[in-house]
Amino acid sequence: MNSTGYSAKSWRAEGRSWDRFLDYGHYLEAAEIAHSGALDALFISDHPALQRDTTSRPIHSFDPLVLFSALAANVPDIGFLLTASTGYNSPYNLARRLATLDHISGGRVVWNAVTSFNPDVAANFGRDSLPDRDERYRRANEFITVVKRLWSSWDARAEGFPRADGALWDDDSARRIAHAGEFFHVQGPLNVPLGPQGYPLIAQAGGSEQGIDFAGRHADLIYAPLLSIGAARDYTSDVRERALAHGRDPQSIRFVPGLVPVVAETKAEARSLHERLNGHDGEESLIGALVRRLSPALDGLAAHDVVDPERLAPVPGQRGPVGFTRAFYDVARSERITLRDLARRSEGGHRLVIGTPDDVAADLLEWWDSGVVDGFTLQLPVLPDDLRLFVDEVVPRLVRSGARLDHYPRRTLRERFDLPLAENTPQLT
Repeated sequence: MNSTGYSAKSWRAEGRSWDRFLDYGHYLEAAEIAHSGALDALFISDHPALQRDTTSRPIHSFDPLVLFSALAANVPDIGFLLTASTGYNSPYNLARRLATLDHISGGRVVWNAVTSFNPDVAANFGRDSLPDRDERYRRANEFITVVKRLWSSWDARAEGFPRADGALWDDDSARRIAHAGEFFHVQGPLNVPLGPQGYPLIAQAGGSEQGIDFAGRHADLIYAPLLSIGAARDYTSDVRERALAHGRDPQSIRFVPGLVPVVAETKAEARSLHERLNGHDGEESLIGALVRRLSPALDGLAAHDVVDPERLAPVPGQRGPVGFTRAFYDVARSERITLRDLARRSEGGHRLVIGTPDDVAADLLEWWDSGVVDGFTLQLPVLPDDLRLFVDEVVPRLVRSGARLDHYPRRTLRERFDLPLAENTPQLT
């Protein structure tokens, strides 16, 4: 639910004020619509830097944790999936802030842990350049390890507490973690105890080799860009194998890939809407934008040409997000896809579904029935309008199919996703 919607032109949507991204009521309206459809969680990505495209929607303006703290007080049940970087935070401070929100919300927090690939963000935090990928992931692994140890360092409901002598904790119930590593030295314990769901869930995108291994080591939820069922099956298998290698239960991960639904009364209207949402006046303009974005990989191809997957193979040493490049590469490997079809397959790197409410619901059910996904991370083109359309028209079809419930069955997100407490988390009483 970033800003005015997933479409770069969403800030100019007819009938909506351009500056609604600064209005708390805009986010509250979207949250209430999502709650009416019993959607599991709201998701906000984050790059603490002003984007360079001056014609695109003003994205990432509000601090996700501050915004979600306000929404948690006004909207029940629904979860809050917020992004925070391991590159530009301190483990103790972030662990404390996330644990606080988890208590306030009653166990409804997911932390989307990112390493941050944007050089402008690095510059805003005093870095002359973006650290290389290996360094970013070494820091991220250490960061999350410290945060999880801090989250589980104080069990305020440990057996025997509060004690008869009036003590609320001792050195066994509130433990120092005494961490000394490459990037951090943290004593602990955290001054916020275990919360309603133990501690927040962790989400990750996991696109590069380092990112996939990172996701297998730490993530409870993964929203990687996956453009075909075959590619999704290969990807989930890879992540589960890595989770097992790290001593985790490979079935304790939920896959919720990104999805951009463009919905209209007819498929032709939906295709035309997709072009307009992106500022294009037809298919040729849409294809041209994809070629420019992936240049030089697709240079010289005609719309009807089949895309050679080797054109899209990730480049070693790539500093930007590898996941989106890998998604195009995987779909070109798994099927003979033309440039025209590729332009209709993805929006901003995530899978694009264009059609009527029946078309979109059928597509989601096909993926659900395949067993490769546990849900989807919706990227609605225009907020709140397309969210309301999805909740009013697509969600009821999913409920009637039996794939979704029309209510919230459990209180915490960990319970809702049937995820166990982490192995180093004391059991709550």
